[in-house]
Amino acid sequence: MKIKELTAKFEEYAPLSYQESYDNCGMQVGTPEAEIRGVLLTLDITEGVIDEAIAKGCNLIIAHHPLIFRGVKKIIGRDHIERCIIKAIKNDVAIYASHTNMDKMKNGVSARLAQKIGLKDLEILVPEQNCLFKIVTFVPTASAAFVRQTLFEAGAGTIGKYDRCSYSINGEGTFRAGNDCHPFVGAIGEEHHEEEVRIETIIKKEHLSRAIKALLAVHPYEDPAYDIYELKNEHKEAGLGIIGNLPEETELLSYLKMVKEKLQVGAIRYTEPPKKKIKRVALCGGSGSEFVQNAIAKGADLYISGDFKYHDLFNAENIITIADVGHFESEQFTKEIFFEIVSKNNPKFAIQFSDYKTNPINYI
Repeated sequence: MKIKELTAKFEEYAPLSYQESYDNCGMQVGTPEAEIRGVLLTLDITEGVIDEAIAKGCNLIIAHHPLIFRGVKKIIGRDHIERCIIKAIKNDVAIYASHTNMDKMKNGVSARLAQKIGLKDLEILVPEQNCLFKIVTFVPTASAAFVRQTLFEAGAGTIGKYDRCSYSINGEGTFRAGNDCHPFVGAIGEEHHEEEVRIETIIKKEHLSRAIKALLAVHPYEDPAYDIYELKNEHKEAGLGIIGNLPEETELLSYLKMVKEKLQVGAIRYTEPPKKKIKRVALCGGSGSEFVQNAIAKGADLYISGDFKYHDLFNAENIITIADVGHFESEQFTKEIFFEIVSKNNPKFAIQFSDYKTNPINYI
């Protein structure tokens, strides 16, 4: 299997179009055409991880956090990023990152953490916006069913758990073909009236270009008319964070002790609990201090994430309990998602979890 074939599977699961504007997901170092000899799965890229990949015969590292976030103007070994790039290139080790795009998947980073700590009835905490579009096109009546089917096959028409969703209106289209045209119907130089169907359907942004290409390939008109509208609707199947319910009301401190044990975290910082028992829990893997108000708005009793600054904790407002479990600790199960994506593709190469400790935080 080539690297590009495997990374394409990752991008089907977590499309790169969902990454945050500051992020840099996808291939970081290496040649996509290279054959895979072995894959090492990790949260972070460090020199120790690259040494580990070399020692284990892995020529592809799949990481959650990108090695390269910002532009690199020189590669002369001044810091760990430049040294990692040099070492990876010298040893033919490719590096691929699946970061905020994986964070935003409904079955992504936060959902995996939620499953580990016993949450059910999971929903996205902060649904993604501006990632849904509407395609509208106008088709001769006899061709409408075929064009509609083609759009569905290209990924259009899914709303929540429903698919093949569309709306149609019958009407009359008019046009006049110029001298160099090859009209499907009508005569050159004469205004033509045609019974047409207006087809409109919804589509996610990652499928948009494919759907337009498919539409143009099958539409009977030489120059089809179509419109693309960007929608403000929330995308309920993608976004940051997760909110869910515990099977029954649970004593808060007992639950936090279970979370501490499950995540093997040295300590949990938490705010003064406004209630002793909890039922509804929100969380965001990694750094999610800005979503406390979202958790409150959705009725959460407890909000779990990492990287809270001192003043962030005042946002609990004696309404919700905030628990800081650590950035690394809340994302550590991401490697399991990576393993499942790789293993489902019947690899002929070794898949290994990194044993190298990349968490920079120690606890006393």
